Amino acid sequence: MNDQPHHDHDGHEHHHEHGPGHGVRHESGTGDKPFTDPVCGMKVGADPAREIRHEGQTYHFCSARCMDKFRVSPQQYIGLAANEPAPAAPEGTIYTCPMHPEIQQPQPGNCPICGMTLEPMLPSLEEEENPELVDFKRRFWWTLPLTVIVTVLAMAGHRFFTGGLPGQSWIELVLSTPVVLWAGWPFFTRGVQSISNRSPNMWTLIGLGVAAAYCYSVVATVAPGLFPQTFAMHGRIGVYYEAAAAIISLTLLGQILELRARSQTSAAIKSLLGLAPKTARRINADGTEEDIPLTHVHVGDALRVRPGEKVPVDGTVLEGESAVDESMLTGEPVPVTKRPGDKVIGATINASGSLVVRSEKVGSETMLSQIVQMVAQAQRSRAPMQSLADVVAGYFVTIVVTIALLTLLGWGLFGPEPSWVYGFVNAVSVLIIACPCALGLATPMSIMAATGRGATQGILFRDAAAIESMRKIDTLIVDKTGTLTEGKPAFHSAAAIPGGDEQEVLRIAASIDQGSEHPLAHAIVAEALSRGLGLAKPESFESSSGIGVRGVVEGKRIALGNTALMDIEKVDWKPLTAQAESWRQEGASVMYLAADRQLLGLVAVSDPVKQTTPEALATLKEAGITVVMATGDGVTTARSVAAKLGIPEVYGEVKPQDKLALVERLQAQGKTVAMAGDGINDSPALAKANVGIAMGTGTDVAINSAHVTLVKGDLRGIARARLLSLETVRNMRQNLAFAFFYNALGIPLAAGVLYPFTGRLLSPMIAALAMSLSSVSVITNALRLRGTAK
Repeated sequence: MNDQPHHDHDGHEHHHEHGPGHGVRHESGTGDKPFTDPVCGMKVGADPAREIRHEGQTYHFCSARCMDKFRVSPQQYIGLAANEPAPAAPEGTIYTCPMHPEIQQPQPGNCPICGMTLEPMLPSLEEEENPELVDFKRRFWWTLPLTVIVTVLAMAGHRFFTGGLPGQSWIELVLSTPVVLWAGWPFFTRGVQSISNRSPNMWTLIGLGVAAAYCYSVVATVAPGLFPQTFAMHGRIGVYYEAAAAIISLTLLGQILELRARSQTSAAIKSLLGLAPKTARRINADGTEEDIPLTHVHVGDALRVRPGEKVPVDGTVLEGESAVDESMLTGEPVPVTKRPGDKVIGATINASGSLVVRSEKVGSETMLSQIVQMVAQAQRSRAPMQSLADVVAGYFVTIVVTIALLTLLGWGLFGPEPSWVYGFVNAVSVLIIACPCALGLATPMSIMAATGRGATQGILFRDAAAIESMRKIDTLIVDKTGTLTEGKPAFHSAAAIPGGDEQEVLRIAASIDQGSEHPLAHAIVAEALSRGLGLAKPESFESSSGIGVRGVVEGKRIALGNTALMDIEKVDWKPLTAQAESWRQEGASVMYLAADRQLLGLVAVSDPVKQTTPEALATLKEAGITVVMATGDGVTTARSVAAKLGIPEVYGEVKPQDKLALVERLQAQGKTVAMAGDGINDSPALAKANVGIAMGTGTDVAINSAHVTLVKGDLRGIARARLLSLETVRNMRQNLAFAFFYNALGIPLAAGVLYPFTGRLLSPMIAALAMSLSSVSVITNALRLRGTAK
């Protein structure tokens, strides 16, 4: 998302050199890090020939053309991070280990702990096939014929040639050496690294097993006289080139299958990255329009969004009305009607009408970019359940090597002839089959698949712990405004004193409210305009914080507000008390209207309950979750809304510290508490709750304090998140159980425990195949999550 490709400006291509002229140290001490061209947004080096000093700051440019634009109108571009150093490397070029996310580096490589191939933290749409996958496929296919020939000779050569093929051991040596030393070289490198890093892992076992089989065979070929005749098979000292070659080929095959499967876990992020449009249509100051690259859009630009086009960035509608399909980010299939003043999200699709949008968040600040970052971060986090696997894996390799040595000695000293041959073969099988890769992949793969699935449903988990915890909640505390309700006040009713005119009451109230920025005032003015009422311009206006507004309209002194304002104006408001209380019981906020200290009537505004809220609460109730409302609104209004929704426990007029105390009190009672809210006042409780759930329509503070974010702000997402949590934990347990069972069964079989009963041993080749398939099976099981929890 943040990569800055080379763009063509006005037909002139920009080329950014990275020679000695670039990377000059900047005054701020940012060193060789690139800078952002304030005009075009490109990442450039610090070149004295392409920089301008303005108001104490140095700005860097990609070309003379951008410098000239800046000189003409510097204020147009200042504040656009022009003098800020860009990240040392674009996001997506930091590589990390799927099993050990603490390992991060700016270039590809292998994990020093487990030896696994590092992956980009944030995949790129432009990236080609995994270079390691390409390399492994080349090594596999080029050496597979050699492995097949060696295996056939070893298994059936004595049948094809009476007395054996002359020089067969030498032929096998020649054919298997490219397989072991070239195709298997990456595995030996990782094995050596694991020992030097004092982190024994699967490559330690594979390296030891293959090296033992190959080196033993080379010695047996070059100096057969060193071995007793008990080691002879079919007239020659037994060699195991076929085992070494087959183990390499099968491990390569397993790695190819694993790399392909692992690449699918980033499909969700890639699909999100692909949602962003490549261009935007900007409306210039002179009224002309032009298509520009998305990276050239600045905050404050007016953008035209035509029918069928994607909204370029997050912003606010200035003109037009249209239905916008937000399903790709929110999971909601029904298009949302957007009018002037409504917010739009970048990458959503404008379905019908034409819109003019003012850009407000661009680049990494857009909701799409933030979602991508959250998903990537969650995919790399560690699940608490992984701790068990970590403890086992810490001792695993040492235990396996010990078992392999005991197997060698046990068979060699006490087994049937040729005992040492049997011991050697079984020891190699133990080393190969006991790969801990499946154990290490058990939970990370589930987490990656689950977070990707959640992202497509508008559910963003901050980390793996949130996924595990979500299934445990039994109590949900919800805020009212913006969580249960729309958070957008709408006109409710107007009433006049006996003999008065309701329409006139609304007209005068809307006229005085034209000067107010309060959301309640906007709702009243919007209703009056929709009815076609002719509003008068206030001759004077003043706002009395918290109690209402006053001013002069059409020569009369108007007051609109609560009973406290009426008392100050010496207005008798009691005649309409019954009507006001009735509306309050319905959950509305009531304002009295007076002209020249005479009561004219009432105006009521309400915050309607979201259409999805009743369904969401019913689903949560069926799941056995107790819902508690805690809101800063008045007690009467809160109880009214709660009664409509069937919420028995209600707390009104609560402050942020009261919500926090409520969470702590419920937790002290042994409850597992989730808190759902959307405002700054909710953030302390969101952070304290076992699971904090933020509405994506809320404040950044609330979202940053939460463990789970619902992009749409729809409470039904809580039920979906809980179901996804249950599915994910079940999947992780399946993977861990499979990994433990596999090793518990595979190691004894490889050691030859069934030989006394069956007379058969597990071939190292079969052990290698089983080892590879175990990892692939775990990944495949995890990928099932992509289709669950719908």
